[in-house]
Amino acid sequence: MKIWLGGKLRGADDARVSVLDHGLTVGDGVFETLKAQNGRAFAVSRHLDRLAASARGLGLPEPDRDEVRHACEAVLAANPLPYGRLRITYTGGLSPLGSDRGTARPTLVVALGEAKPSPDSTAVITVDWVRNERGALTGLKTTSYAENVLALARAREQGASEALFANTVGQLCEGTGSNVFVVLDGVPHTPPLSSGCLAGITRALTAEWTGARETELPMDVLDRAEEIFLTSTLRDVQAVHRVGDRTLPGAPGPVTAKAMRVFAERSAADPDPA
Repeated sequence: MKIWLGGKLRGADDARVSVLDHGLTVGDGVFETLKAQNGRAFAVSRHLDRLAASARGLGLPEPDRDEVRHACEAVLAANPLPYGRLRITYTGGLSPLGSDRGTARPTLVVALGEAKPSPDSTAVITVDWVRNERGALTGLKTTSYAENVLALARAREQGASEALFANTVGQLCEGTGSNVFVVLDGVPHTPPLSSGCLAGITRALTAEWTGARETELPMDVLDRAEEIFLTSTLRDVQAVHRVGDRTLPGAPGPVTAKAMRVFAERSAADPDPA
């Protein structure tokens, strides 16, 4: 495996980041995950836009987009895979122990791992922990993911692949690594960004291509929605056939199936949609 670090490709054994890197010591970093198929990543421009926005929000200098794009292309070329997860990580770099940043340049790492396409449907649970829609990191894709690790482990224990969060006022927010849509009276709805959810790339494209509405939704909407589906980089559009103890028979339903079909067609036609 070849990994981009320090401005060049390195073997996995040589790709070493300091134990004093701020991304390791305090989670001071941002990242993006891109779907890669046969040497080409999907929606690169949108992901680089969000990487830059997350870096600004965290007070990091904006990454050099040309360098990041070149790094992605180099890693994809050096690691031929039919289907993979391309990960861009950008951290505060070498820093003193503690929250203060040092003066070193940020660390950029780009790596590719093998992945498998997701099944058409999955099971999810809800958790009691909440997203803070008013937090300093709200809307940023940061490396501070321990809360998601815990919630996803809880989901795995219950035979599910995702855990859904409410926000502090009890509204449906998002999953650990996905956005959520519900179908009401035949119309797809998804929580607005004001709920505290991440501005998912797949979420935005799905809403644009299907006409889904942004709507503030109470958590109990999961008890009455006709259909539920998730969106994320590696899930694309994925139906939900169970939420906790509630089964949704026939998933994917007609609205979800159409969203799946439209996303597959549109993304195949334009691998870097504006």
